[in-house]
Amino acid sequence: MAKACVSIVKVTDVYKSLQESLRLSDGLGGLNTNDRILIKPNIVSWDFDLPFPPYGVVTTSAVIGALVRILAEHGFRDLTIGEGSLPKLKPQGEVVYEALGYKKLQERYGVKLVDFNQGEFVPTDYGDGFVLDIAKQALEADKIINVPVLKTHNQAKVSLGIKNLKGCLSKKSKQFCHGVGDGELSLSFPRIIEKLPVALTIIDGLYTLEKGPGPTGKAFRKDLLIASRDSFACDVVGAAILGYPAKEVDHLTNYAKDHGYSLEIEDYEVKGESIADHQKYVEHDFEWSADNTGPAGFEKRGITGLAIRKYDSSLCTGCSVQFNPLLILLSSAFKGESFPNVEVVSGKQQVASTGFDNSILFGKCACHSNKNNANIKKSIPLWGCPPDLKKLTEVLAEEGIDCDYNEYLRFRNYLFDRYKGKTGFNLADWSVE
Repeated sequence: MAKACVSIVKVTDVYKSLQESLRLSDGLGGLNTNDRILIKPNIVSWDFDLPFPPYGVVTTSAVIGALVRILAEHGFRDLTIGEGSLPKLKPQGEVVYEALGYKKLQERYGVKLVDFNQGEFVPTDYGDGFVLDIAKQALEADKIINVPVLKTHNQAKVSLGIKNLKGCLSKKSKQFCHGVGDGELSLSFPRIIEKLPVALTIIDGLYTLEKGPGPTGKAFRKDLLIASRDSFACDVVGAAILGYPAKEVDHLTNYAKDHGYSLEIEDYEVKGESIADHQKYVEHDFEWSADNTGPAGFEKRGITGLAIRKYDSSLCTGCSVQFNPLLILLSSAFKGESFPNVEVVSGKQQVASTGFDNSILFGKCACHSNKNNANIKKSIPLWGCPPDLKKLTEVLAEEGIDCDYNEYLRFRNYLFDRYKGKTGFNLADWSVE
């Protein structure tokens, strides 16, 4: 049996390098020019109100533009770009697509642009009562070209091709994939691909991201393209580049067990660059105190009277995006005096503990799961899916926890400004020439 082939190409010119990547991996070999092709980038979110550094977070328009051009040159005419970004947090897909330059691709090549969140979702039975609502446009495609980013993930260790397909789910199903039991993250989202016609995966490694998947992580220029017609093989190589053997990544281990894949890198054919020449460990998670009472930085600052349980895999993407801002806001409330014996509970699994005078329930799931918790002396529910940050500061202020929203604004500017003037960091990578 032939080994699945994965190409690794060092990027010089994006268009030429992508051509080479596809040549080495025979990337177009499984496609027919009459196919309805769906291109699935990774657009977690976008922001027009506050500074938003997309480095290592969002698939570059440079790669998407080069891919569309190559497909058009090979005679492909029925092309669609589709994504289901986080609803409510940011503008709808059409506005984001225009910002990313996709409208130019629409004008030049007739590419259709769809926002899954504005379309229909189809309940799809995976067997054993496991049902996910998948975007109809994704199910109707003849072939899908999946274009994730080469990044880490603080809950899943790596976020590559298989993880990127979570964007094809409805909000409800995305939340289900951050559940318990069969809905646990590493067990649930790898199954998405079983019902989708993914014919090619291209990992955009122009940048990579530590402590991802959002802009609070730190990005590095990497200049790699990783491609394969085998989605799992592509993820195994991508994980290895980030310094994670597949056997140490739960969702890859689960997928391999269910589908008879090998977790050993030697069982895959790698063409182009070698893994060893580009392999570098990239941290995926933030440091937490040994007693699980908050980030290591809080401990160093001497913050007391506040216990923040470390987020787990049941914290949905929407709340996880707001979790770091929550930490910034709570940090801003520290003026040298102890907090009033407060704990913070998040996600679907965490349970408020005894011994605290105040229990902050962060997000709708935590509020619901702890509504009858006898351990709670005083509940401070932060409703929302996810909670609104300004409303959050108002609720906490009523309880004597005075957060400074301006500190969050300064933090957002810091995240953006740390890349200014740095060689290799170019916002033009998210535009189409």
